[in-house]
Amino acid sequence: MASLNVGNLGEYLREQRRNAQLSLRQLADAAGVSNPYLSQIERGLRKPSAEVLQQVAKALRISAETLYVRAGILDAERDREESRQQGSTRAVILADPTLNERQKQVLLQIYESFRKENGFEIARAGTADENGRVAQEAPDTDDAHSTDTPGPRTADGSDAGPRRNAG
Repeated sequence: MASLNVGNLGEYLREQRRNAQLSLRQLADAAGVSNPYLSQIERGLRKPSAEVLQQVAKALRISAETLYVRAGILDAERDREESRQQGSTRAVILADPTLNERQKQVLLQIYESFRKENGFEIARAGTADENGRVAQEAPDTDDAHSTDTPGPRTADGSDAGPRRNAG
C-alpha cells in the first residue's frame, strides 16, 4: 500500500502514544479501533475519519482539533464552510427582487473586493447571474471622463445614460 498524504499525523500519533506509555494494542482497545487499523494510521497507510480521530484523541487525552488539523480535515472543513458562506451571500444578492441586475453586479464586485482586501481569494474571475452562469467582468474603462456618475433611470429601472458632474 502506498503512503497517503496525511501530513505527519501518524508520526504525531505514535509520539503521543509513546508519551502516554501505551502500547499500540492498549491504545487501539481504549479508542475502540482495531490494532491493525491503528498501526496503518501510524504508518500513514490509512486516513482515519474525524470520528476515529476523536476516539483516539479521547484515549490519548489530547485535543481532537489538533489531530484534525494534522490530518488535514479541519482546514478542508473550514474551506468548504467558507465556500458555502460565500455562495450563500452571492445567492442572496442574486435572488433579491428589489435590486436590478446592474445593482446586483455592483454589489457582487464590492463584496469580492472586500474579500480580496481581507486576504481571501475570489472563487471565480467573473460574477454569476441568477442561473449561476459566470459572466466575464468588463474591462476597467477609467479615463478622462471619470466624473461621470449614473444618471436617471427609465421606468423599468435601466440606466438612461450618464449624468455629467460639474467639474
